[in-house]
Amino acid sequence: MGKVYIIGAGPGDTSHLTLRAQQLLASADVVVYDALVDEGLLQFLPAHCKRVYVGKRGGQTSITQTEINQILVDQAQNADRGASQAEYRVVRLKSGDPFIFGRTTSEVDALMMADCPYEVVPGISAALAAPLLAGIPLTDTVLSYGFAVVTAHAPEELHWDALVQIPTVVILMGASTLAATVKGLIDHGKSPQTPIAIIKWASLPQQEVVVSDLGHIVSTVADRHMSPAVIVIGEVVKLRPFLRCDRRSPLRDKTVLITRSLQQSPELQQLLTAQGARTIEMPTLEIAPPSDWSGLDQAITKVGEYDWLILTSANGVEYFFDRLAAQNKDARALGGVKIAVVGRKTADTLRQRGILADFIPAEFVAEALVDSFPESLTDKKVLFPRVESGGRELLVQAFTAAGAQVDEVAAYQSICPAAADPAVLLALQRREIDIITFASSKTVQHFHQLVAAHLPKNWSNNLLIASIGPQTSATCRELFGRVDIEASEYTMPGLVAAIVGNLRESRTAEQGGNNL
Repeated sequence: MGKVYIIGAGPGDTSHLTLRAQQLLASADVVVYDALVDEGLLQFLPAHCKRVYVGKRGGQTSITQTEINQILVDQAQNADRGASQAEYRVVRLKSGDPFIFGRTTSEVDALMMADCPYEVVPGISAALAAPLLAGIPLTDTVLSYGFAVVTAHAPEELHWDALVQIPTVVILMGASTLAATVKGLIDHGKSPQTPIAIIKWASLPQQEVVVSDLGHIVSTVADRHMSPAVIVIGEVVKLRPFLRCDRRSPLRDKTVLITRSLQQSPELQQLLTAQGARTIEMPTLEIAPPSDWSGLDQAITKVGEYDWLILTSANGVEYFFDRLAAQNKDARALGGVKIAVVGRKTADTLRQRGILADFIPAEFVAEALVDSFPESLTDKKVLFPRVESGGRELLVQAFTAAGAQVDEVAAYQSICPAAADPAVLLALQRREIDIITFASSKTVQHFHQLVAAHLPKNWSNNLLIASIGPQTSATCRELFGRVDIEASEYTMPGLVAAIVGNLRESRTAEQGGNNL
């Protein structure tokens, strides 16, 4: 029989998942998950993991708790005996913490009745995380000696006389019953001037905070859908302007769309988040093996005959050395071959293979290779593993013009995904994106291909287009008619620095205009 792990996923964003939870997700054979679990968490699952969605949302037809209980028992009892690990793991993934309004008791009871082994793994409750992420402390030496956490799923069952005596009240599952909650508090003595904050989609890029008072909050959000939300009521809400974690962050209140490859590391997302931005990611590239290995294989059989190996991307490094290993060769096969790379990331990827580059141009663009090459290229034999199509023809032309004999071979290909993410299209249509980033010409081309038919011609009027370098900028101008921000250092940190610099200049200009 398999073992069931009931895991708290935290408030939403992957950065608030516990290490224990991430480890268990990475070794799960089955995951049973809720509607409020951010699907970004599913990236940690192994390829073989079976996914079972049991989302339950108020007001919608959904699976019953009894059915969920039975699914957990069935998945544990029908464990695949061919599992590669000693223990067959069924993960029950819940938002927040399993023991805070998570109906975990019912699931544990069903597992115990079926004699299924289980373990409950804590998570960060939205009741604690959402106020913090909104800059609202639940306790304060002056304003709040303590707080209560309740669910307003059934307001008629709440003890209003007790709640109005507590300085800070946190309400979960209360968006749909907001009017009844406000009435209950005011009818039992709470002042209509009491501050209230509604925090929607806490920790996620679309997080939204509405602040008002009990007397006006219902009319303030009357025409807005505010679920799922955490509601905080009390004088501590007044501290938000002073304690917001992002109030000094350069990219506060900005939503950035990151166009990337499916395999790309989260470096850019982490850099932007550190500056206070909300991020949304859209895969625009799928990196895959070349359609034909023969060119690269032939080059590898005679790799020792080359004078230089040119690598212009991390993908080029990975695919070249993986193919080298596939032919039972390693770095020793390169012998006296020198290696030139473009960009810090490419050099770092090469270093992870235990090899240091012989030459890195000061400018992180491929064209700078020829202009600053450390030796004459006359009669030099150069191997250039590159993307299968749409690569750097100018680089090959420049090397050839300088007297080199260049063998360019396909090492990998970049493919456009089949369709755009519907959530990203909706965000663009609603003009919820402030900045869009492009780290290569291919991401620009594929993004345009994916969205052009779904968006109006003026879709980009309200946002900034940010490019990592001149070649990417040229493609932006070709397809979008403009580029607003270009990195002076052609790296991810350089791109973020350019975005931050642009916004700071804009805010300084606005403040100067206001002063006038």
